[in-house]
Amino acid sequence: MFKIVAENFVNNWYLFLICAVISYLIGSINPAVIVTKIATKGKADIRDMGSGNAGFTNVLRSVGKVPAVITIVCDALKCIAAVFIAYFIFLWFGNITGGDEWFKTCFLKCVKYFAGVFCILGHCFPLYFHFKGGKGIVTAAALMLASDWRVFLLVLATFLIVFIISKIISLGSITGALMYAPYTFAVTFIFDHLLTQSCLWYVLVSTFCALVVGIFATVMHKENIKRLRRGEEKRIHAKK
Repeated sequence: MFKIVAENFVNNWYLFLICAVISYLIGSINPAVIVTKIATKGKADIRDMGSGNAGFTNVLRSVGKVPAVITIVCDALKCIAAVFIAYFIFLWFGNITGGDEWFKTCFLKCVKYFAGVFCILGHCFPLYFHFKGGKGIVTAAALMLASDWRVFLLVLATFLIVFIISKIISLGSITGALMYAPYTFAVTFIFDHLLTQSCLWYVLVSTFCALVVGIFATVMHKENIKRLRRGEEKRIHAKK
């Protein structure tokens, strides 16, 4: 089975390349920067405000609640768009052979993870904004929702519990990111492998992608981690 998986990845390399470029370009659209410029009539750049991060939390603290809501919705939608564009490209043009329908389903799920990773990369290092973007948490959450709602609910619950206790968004985000891979492995191994007696390769691929996203999101929070260790990380407080 692993040989068949490898052959399908090789046979569709050009589609993976196309999807990587499309996902990265979509991810490079940064709502935090755009919304802030609109809200301030072009007078301010979110990357020069507050923490300097082009993401939801900084918009919430530095610009206001409504711009923050627009930012978080658009950050999520762009990843969902990238994931499903890639999904349909493979569904319509992909040459997926050598397996049954369940194999094809699992392969297409892997495509979603692949597209999501490049969308997150675009969000953090946007081509249109001098490669200075956000930390990718909302975009990563959208990938979780689009690829496996079961894992999304577990990560969301983890984030909410930590945030409600600490009132620190970054701590909840980091904890959720670190748990992404363990949750993915547990859910896919139990429900997609043990119950169907197939798709062990999907368990490994999805867990690897989740691990990459989780580590990347954690590294992007390195300054937050330093402040958390010093006890200096701010609790959430939005502008009215």
